[in-house]
Amino acid sequence: MVGINISENENIDRALKRFKKKYERSGVLKEFKKRTFFTKPSIEKRMERIKAKRRAYKENLKNQA
Repeated sequence: MVGINISENENIDRALKRFKKKYERSGVLKEFKKRTFFTKPSIEKRMERIKAKRRAYKENLKNQA
C-alpha cells in the first residue's frame, strides 16, 4: 500500500503531488491494467520485442544527434 506522511504545516496540494508521484512510480496502476485482461504469453513476448526495438531506435537517434 502506498502512503505518505504529512507534516502539520505542509500544503495539501504538495502532499497530493508527492502521493501521486509515489503512486505512479510504484507501478500499482500499471500492474492493475496489465492484470485486467489475460494476454497470451506469445503476445506479451511480441510486445516486449516491439518495445525493445523502439527503445533501441530512440537511443540510436539520441546518439546520432
